Amino acid sequence: MSTKPRMGELAVADYTPAQKEAADFFEQTRGVKLAGPFDILLRSPEVLKRAQYLGAFLRYDCSLSGALSEFAILVVARIWSNDYEWFIHMPIAKKQGVSETIIVAIRHGRRPEGMSEEQAAIYDFSSELMVKRRVTNETYARVHKLFGDKGIIDLSALNGYYSLLAMTMNAVEMACPEGAEELPKLD
Repeated sequence: MSTKPRMGELAVADYTPAQKEAADFFEQTRGVKLAGPFDILLRSPEVLKRAQYLGAFLRYDCSLSGALSEFAILVVARIWSNDYEWFIHMPIAKKQGVSETIIVAIRHGRRPEGMSEEQAAIYDFSSELMVKRRVTNETYARVHKLFGDKGIIDLSALNGYYSLLAMTMNAVEMACPEGAEELPKLD
């Protein structure tokens, strides 16, 4: 990675009218200031607005619990080696009850031992989908038994949405927040 991000933070004073509208929409619907990957997405205001709808649903209202959703996000962040996404979601996952042992294993690119049945199914589904671009019949059946049709779609969407954010941040070499520790490099 280069030492300088390819896109800096946008100054509010420099927003176009469409960017101002999209930023206001984000802040009104999410309840927080625009920052991180969302500042990058603001370069395409419609992408930001449409991603906000999906992101808010997946983060707060999808069929997977907070702990399982955050677990899936960590798997995505590690697969994409995205320090920022990891830095933001790792403490949330801990707070939601994902164990330190599991977090450390994912951080180092290892399949964690001691996962719950639900975590193991999510880990396998997400890893297969993002690395092999397919999910085996066995893994699909496990996830379906646990979470049903809606769970399959919600988990696929979680993988896609957080991949979108990680890919965008990786493409522009977005800097990690101050004090964040980079993920270990994988072979």
